[in-house]
Amino acid sequence: MLSGKRILLVITGGIAAYKSLILIRRLRERGAAVRCVLSRGGANFVTPLSVAALSHEKVYQDQFSLVDEAEMGHLRLSQEADLVVVAPATADILSKMANGIADELATTVLLAAAAPILIAPAMNHRMWNHPATVANLDLLEARGVARIGPMDGSLAEDETGTGRMAEPEQIVTAIEAHFRQSARLAGLKALVTSGPTYEAIDPVRFIGNRSSGKQGHAIARALAALGADTTLVAGPTAEPDPSGVTVVHIESAREMLAACERALPVDVAVCAAAVSDWRTADTAGAKIKKMGTPPDLALTENPDILKTLCEAGNRRPRLVVGFAAETEHVVANARAKRERKGCDWIVANDVAPATGTFGGSDNTVHLVTAEAVEDWPRMTKQDVATELADRIAARLAPAEDTAE
Repeated sequence: MLSGKRILLVITGGIAAYKSLILIRRLRERGAAVRCVLSRGGANFVTPLSVAALSHEKVYQDQFSLVDEAEMGHLRLSQEADLVVVAPATADILSKMANGIADELATTVLLAAAAPILIAPAMNHRMWNHPATVANLDLLEARGVARIGPMDGSLAEDETGTGRMAEPEQIVTAIEAHFRQSARLAGLKALVTSGPTYEAIDPVRFIGNRSSGKQGHAIARALAALGADTTLVAGPTAEPDPSGVTVVHIESAREMLAACERALPVDVAVCAAAVSDWRTADTAGAKIKKMGTPPDLALTENPDILKTLCEAGNRRPRLVVGFAAETEHVVANARAKRERKGCDWIVANDVAPATGTFGGSDNTVHLVTAEAVEDWPRMTKQDVATELADRIAARLAPAEDTAE
């Protein structure tokens, strides 16, 4: 399954580093080529000689080694890999990855990585549950970093809890799943809209909404991870551009529609953006001054992007997925919206203030199709994106489900 795959394994400083030696052996048994980077902390737990003997490759440690840089520059280490695996991934390395710190070869390689990254966290359960670690992990997952574990069980300090690194066989299974999944939508094109739109009132004010873009950006990442040639049309958001995705930045609904039409034809369109329903009929050329009475704003409807894509004739995507952000009667409103717009699926979610959905990391959605309504459990927005991308792949490329 892994024959010909090039794995870059980053081994960091945790007691679970001994499992990385077993992981190297298991990966090579499946035909993978394994090149290793040993962090300063990692070298306190396993020796370069052991790593080299098992990997049959030179072990890289020193960021400023003239010999190593001449043979294999630190940028090439990650750029020539098909997948970068960090095992164990300590709380320290997660923090450095999240904050872009490059203070040794291991962290520099990770910052420069062009390949997908899979982490196998390992730490004390208190460190795993610390708000700083939770925030770092949220940020890394938002950037597309995949994770296996940690698991519940006995920890090094004679304690029990969540923080035990996944077993080597589990990590190998996750790596094999990554390569299976990464080709499911290969050759297909995807269009995703994300974030809010801003409709100018004057040069400094606008009509907008509270959408963060987290869910739409996560969907774009998930589709790209399955091999789709993905275009993301993004409204104003603080979310980083997903790697491996063509991103078009816009502000208004009309700009979003124009960008979507330029992206056609595509195989699937996912309209996750919270598009402003209205805009001012006329935008003031200068800042509107306070004159003692509120300005009289004449509003007009914005174009209906979802409906336009559904009515695109022979340029209509094979699958059109809309989102319904509701504050009441969530499923009933979503069903009505699906029929009104003519889309194939609607992903409905409750965005009432009490849910924390807008701007938050979690979401509770209902997948509404012509056949049924599926109530999904509350999960992270990245997990929602992964599940939705999997459903899209099953619909558009069913033959790929069991392909090796």
